[in-house]
Amino acid sequence: MTELLNNQDYRKEALKEIIRELHRGKSVEEVKARFNELIKDVAPAEISLMEQALINEGLPVEEVQRLCDVHAAVFKESLERAPQPETIPGHPVHTFKEENRALEDLMIREIQPLLAELRRANPDVEKDLAIKLAEKLNLLQDVNKHYSRKENLLFPYLEKYQIVGPPKVMWGVDDEIRDLLKEARDLAVNYVPDKKEELITRTEAALAKIKEMIFKEERILFPMALETLTEDEWYRIMLDSASIGYCLIEPREDWRPAQVKLDQKETVASEETRGYIKFATGILTPREISLIFDHLPVDITFVDKDNVVKYFSNTRERIFTRSRAVIGRRVENCHPPASVQVVEKLIADFKSGRKDREAFWLHLGDKYVFIQYFAVRDEKGDFAGTLEVTMDLKPLQAISGEKRIMD
Repeated sequence: MTELLNNQDYRKEALKEIIRELHRGKSVEEVKARFNELIKDVAPAEISLMEQALINEGLPVEEVQRLCDVHAAVFKESLERAPQPETIPGHPVHTFKEENRALEDLMIREIQPLLAELRRANPDVEKDLAIKLAEKLNLLQDVNKHYSRKENLLFPYLEKYQIVGPPKVMWGVDDEIRDLLKEARDLAVNYVPDKKEELITRTEAALAKIKEMIFKEERILFPMALETLTEDEWYRIMLDSASIGYCLIEPREDWRPAQVKLDQKETVASEETRGYIKFATGILTPREISLIFDHLPVDITFVDKDNVVKYFSNTRERIFTRSRAVIGRRVENCHPPASVQVVEKLIADFKSGRKDREAFWLHLGDKYVFIQYFAVRDEKGDFAGTLEVTMDLKPLQAISGEKRIMD
């Protein structure tokens, strides 16, 4: 029996069966008892394999996502016994963990006491407390940078190693947290007394999910990633992190992996060695093409006919986060689960010829974002890829009258 329990395939099947039992309606306590009978210790990679296997077998990502908090609780005791990997200051995982400590401090020391005070407050002071809570929730929304680095820098490397399911599940939960925080903040900013309980409930739900996400990151995601990624890949993540930003704290120092020379910069071949590219309307060097794209007043992303991201322009102030890690990534893995179906349908319409373009517009902070998608076709009309063009319409909306001379 001991040999059987130590068999990795058997352990994986046992883990999958536990999740299926939860899905069929068994209680957490019943499942925990079976779990303790069958499996003594769980490695982070095994949970990843379990989630991936369930998705491969046809269980929708949303279903795995719905069970995410439940099976995290089921495995919590075993995972807490697992040794946590050592990290070095400046290493991306160390930075993620430092941010988690800052998030915990904000939630426990500042937001939770405010909620307790608001719950027992008299009506005449509730508004002031709600304003204070809104300020703290503004700070807590900084977690979006933490999640964005995880989704746009770490997840693409995991996908290279065929670890696709767990990132999708986690991204879906990240979006749930974003939504809860936005709802709670809006309730606090526009406080009315009859929404007091709803404000408290939404905020507490957001805090609970953030705490669970911290546990999942530190006991499942980060150990699995540390076992999988190379130092070069971690180094690239570190280099790209500043472009997205950090949550509540800044890394105190840079991480210097042993085999990467910091003074060795990526070199670009000279224009002479690269030559010119001839177009129907002129000739340009690759360097000139890159500069032109990077100076356009719009953001451009190109996805090829096989749904692989091939290029994005490096404009000074991008509206949506992009990093070099996205290159070579399948486009459906670049979007949260909630929007994947929209992306897939749009590209399918382009490929079939049903559509040649589509547009969306939305308010994003102080921007009014206009997103256009174009089917790129060759001279024969064959589909070659999808071009995304994004811009902020707000400055254009402010234009009035005429301007005929230079300032």
